[in-house]
Order: sequence, then C-alpha cells, then structure tokens
Amino acid sequence: MLENDNRRLLRSRDAMDRDFALPLDVDHLANIAFMSRSHFIRSFKSTFGETPHRYLQRRRVERAMYLLRTTDRQITLICMEVGFSSLGTFTRTFGEIVGETPSEFRRHDSLDRVPSCFVKTWTRPSTFGEAS
Repeated sequence: MLENDNRRLLRSRDAMDRDFALPLDVDHLANIAFMSRSHFIRSFKSTFGETPHRYLQRRRVERAMYLLRTTDRQITLICMEVGFSSLGTFTRTFGEIVGETPSEFRRHDSLDRVPSCFVKTWTRPSTFGEAS
C-alpha cells in the first residue's frame, strides 16, 4: 500500500516539476495522486518533507533563480513566466526561500566562473528548518 501511495505521490510531484509555471492547485494534484485533498497534503509532507504548495513554490523560485542568473529579463516577466500571478507574492516567497530579494540575488550572484554542478549544489534552496 505504501509503495502504491509513493508512486502516486511521485506522479503529482513530477507534474509540479514539469508544469510548475501552470496554475496548479492542490485539488488538481491530489486528483493526479488519486487521493483526497487532506490525505494528499499529509502524505506529501510526510514523504517529501514539505507541503505540496511549498514544494511548488520552491520549484518556481529555483527556475526564477536560473533566469535571474542567465538572462536580463525584467523581474516582473520572470515572476509571471515561472507561475506567480503577483510580483509581491513572488518577491516575498523568493525572499523567504533564498534569503534576499530577486533584485539583490541578481546583483550579488557571481557564480558564472564556477562549474555548474557546484552552482546547483550551492544555490538549491534548503527546506530544512522552514515552517510550512
């Protein structure tokens, strides 16, 4: 039974990884996993260590970090491209996860001369110690 639940949870997580920029909601993700909303949230957090909502936010912020490092697009455009519908929510969430605003991150980021495997390790937002 647990293995079956884990497979279904992975399908939902894969949907978030693939379609992070789409307006995904918990009910839709729970349907992908063939679970009730509340069971899905509890099971997802137990399995992956964070709520589905927080996981999706973190995936969006990770993509935004990449775009901030590699493009000169306006922050508002990046915000919308990664799936946030409000610049305020994007900036607040980015700050909670990364520890600085998108503008500060773009200004301070200087990892261009470091191998990409190190960049990925160093810049992956941590979920340890966060309240979700």
